[in-house]
Amino acid sequence: MILHTARHSYRTLLTTLFLFGGAATARAQNTPEMREVLTRLERLEKDNETLTEELRALRKELAALHPPVAQAANAPTPPTDGQPPNRAATGRERNTDQAPATEPSPEETQAVERARIDELNQTKVESSQKFPLRLTGMVLFNAYLNGQYNGGANNPPAASLGSADSTGGATLSQTTLGLLYSGPQTFADGKISGSLYMDFFGGSTASIGHLLRIRTASINLDWTNTSIMVGQDKPIISPRDPDSLAQVGYSPLTGAGNPWLWQPQIRIEQRFSLSQDSGLRVQAGVFQTSNPNTMPASPESYQVEESRPGVEGRLGFWQRWGETGRLEIAGGIHYNRNHLGDVSLPSDVYSVDWFFRPFQKIEFSGMFFHGRNVPVLGALPPGFTMLPNGQIVPVRSNGGWAQIRIPITSRLAFNVYGGEQVNRNTDLVFGNSGANAGYFSNFMYRLAPNVILSLEGGQVRTAYYQIGNRLNDHYDLAIAYLF
Repeated sequence: MILHTARHSYRTLLTTLFLFGGAATARAQNTPEMREVLTRLERLEKDNETLTEELRALRKELAALHPPVAQAANAPTPPTDGQPPNRAATGRERNTDQAPATEPSPEETQAVERARIDELNQTKVESSQKFPLRLTGMVLFNAYLNGQYNGGANNPPAASLGSADSTGGATLSQTTLGLLYSGPQTFADGKISGSLYMDFFGGSTASIGHLLRIRTASINLDWTNTSIMVGQDKPIISPRDPDSLAQVGYSPLTGAGNPWLWQPQIRIEQRFSLSQDSGLRVQAGVFQTSNPNTMPASPESYQVEESRPGVEGRLGFWQRWGETGRLEIAGGIHYNRNHLGDVSLPSDVYSVDWFFRPFQKIEFSGMFFHGRNVPVLGALPPGFTMLPNGQIVPVRSNGGWAQIRIPITSRLAFNVYGGEQVNRNTDLVFGNSGANAGYFSNFMYRLAPNVILSLEGGQVRTAYYQIGNRLNDHYDLAIAYLF
């Protein structure tokens, strides 16, 4: 009787524990974290089932190459109704995940591996030098609406002097293609890598008139604290860009505070660690400038020098804290001289750029510059003018841009950015661009990990010396497929 009561109490205790454990498990499964874990477990189970099926198919292929005759003769006949075989007939419980009794020979394994390698060779991307090569980029679709001062451009960086009809349309010309490559180690354990990015923004605005062009390219030699780059990129003193899918064919805020011109250059970078969470970055290089100026008709004959190398330098400080906090601030300088016949005009530009993320949900970035003859870096022209007294002078300019980025969720982000360049009026003549400002905002939403939908709107405002202001509105819908 006592033994029966003890057994009954033991069963009651187990039942109670089972009920409480089931209730706790049910409550835990209702939490978002547990639902996510269960979803991942289900996905892993499905992946395991797929791998199991592939393993079975591979075993069948191996068996077909060399069927185990003796084993096949003694093996029980499997049922034809899809049910598991009778354990009494086989003498043991069947385990479908268990390896076959006869392991494949090394020759059989090598044959299968060679077949799979041949299949991969037909599909992989490979360079002629047998080094890793990766394809990247995005297919970018833009649908846009422009105001009356668009100057015939899809997305004009400045408002045109004359008005026309408002325009609208769609284009894929800002689609980009990229190649990322890495090579062998070089002397002193250095690593060679590089990239090449292209788009279809060249040619005409017709849908079948686009031309492939090089955007940026680089060959990098990297050591632990030193890097050397040769290629084509933005100026060293202007490394940042606002976030936009509407302006990709050229950097956002071109002509409105963002010197952007992608030009050939050579640069060297040295990194210094101040602590585990802070450091310095020193950059210096030679940059090939591009002169967009043309001189008006005059009694004198002036030959405008289209390009000339300039020297650049940048000193930056960075610090991080927590998991996401980061501050970067740097100062830069550019110098070169342009020649117009016997006239030598300086181009000197001083800059400050920054990035600040105090916490995960907000970011600040931008730059400011001051200098003379700044269009050689891709800023708003003119770089120099001929005054009524015949004197040729470099145009002095101030400019810059700033952006606030708010990652609302992991999929949705809001960006608002604006910039302006102001040319000094005393250096201008009638009709020159005295100032140009742009103000834009956009929402970017990830429809999928590699698909982004963007809505952007804004306005550029251009002031022409002794003429007045012109405004152009721009609205853009973009869909980008990243690959």
